Amino acid sequence: MNPPVEQQNTHTIAVLVDNEPGVLARVIGLFSGRGYNIESLTVAETRRGRHLSRITIVTTGTPMVIEQIKAQLGRLIPVHNVSDLTLEGDHVERELALVKVVGTGDARVESLRVSDIFRARAVDSTHESFVFEIVGNSGKIDAFIELMRPLGLTDISRTGVVAILRGPDSLESES
Repeated sequence: MNPPVEQQNTHTIAVLVDNEPGVLARVIGLFSGRGYNIESLTVAETRRGRHLSRITIVTTGTPMVIEQIKAQLGRLIPVHNVSDLTLEGDHVERELALVKVVGTGDARVESLRVSDIFRARAVDSTHESFVFEIVGNSGKIDAFIELMRPLGLTDISRTGVVAILRGPDSLESES
């Protein structure tokens, strides 16, 4: 009899780090060195005066693997705070995508109709193509992309997930 397989769950982890050269490479190295997968990664400076950046990582693993990731991230020198938003409570996740659709005639009209339903904006237009901007959770963006495939989808650029806790708590106030 085979042992039970542990459930793999997706977690969104926010990491507050010093904004200095090499920090992102160390974080990514931690994941690649241990064979952990990064499904989404975003990073940007959040406080210029304090030289802090926020890294948002979406990863999948068993509860034990997720705990190992958080513990190992917390031990890196430039890390101020590690927060598992998935476990800490209600949070808001968003992603932006640019989606290029090439087509004429009925396909072109249908792509505009679908974009309207999804509240995507046409940010560029030629006689043969549209570039749509869509913002939402990853599921919404995935659904939009799947509906655009048969209508002439040719290119996609996604930002990756950004996330923040709801309510008064702040990742930066905990550092």
